[in-house]
Parts: sequence; structure tokens; C-alpha cells
Amino acid sequence: MERYLIVIEKSETGFSSYSPDVLGCIATGKTLDQTIANMKAALAFHLRGLLEDGEEIPKPRGVQSYVDAESESAGEDYFITHIAVKGVLPESVLA
Repeated sequence: MERYLIVIEKSETGFSSYSPDVLGCIATGKTLDQTIANMKAALAFHLRGLLEDGEEIPKPRGVQSYVDAESESAGEDYFITHIAVKGVLPESVLA
């Protein structure tokens, strides 16, 4: 099964999401689950519209292609990782 990479970011009012493989397709929601559901619906709508317009459906490239593209634009010393925010930012920022 092919899967599109979805990037979800926290916002002031909930979450926002987009797919690097499907330009112009975005969704928001108050909760993470709502945002994911909204993004699935947005992808279905967007891809259906591309088909109706006779345009090509973008192929999912997966996470690695996204990482590779970002590292090419950033140079050789590019890394992606996750760090816990707790313990890095002052407690007053996290409140």
C-alpha cells in the first residue's frame, strides 16, 4: 500500500498538516485525530480533483526522499532527529 508523507505541526489553535508530495493540499484541526481525519479527506478531494482535471497523480515518495531533499538543500552537515522539548526549554515557555 502506498502512503503519502504527512507533516503535522502544532499551531496556536490546534494543528496544521500538509503533504510534501501533494503540493497545495493542507488541512487543520483542533486535535491531532481531527487533523489526520481532515487531511485524509483533503487528500481524497485533492487527488480526485487532479484526476478530473486530467492531471497526473503525484507518486508517494516516502520519508527518505523528503529527508534526502532537505539534506541536499542544507549541505553535507544536515541531520534530522527528535529531541524532547521538556528539559530544553524553560518551564515558563512550556506552560
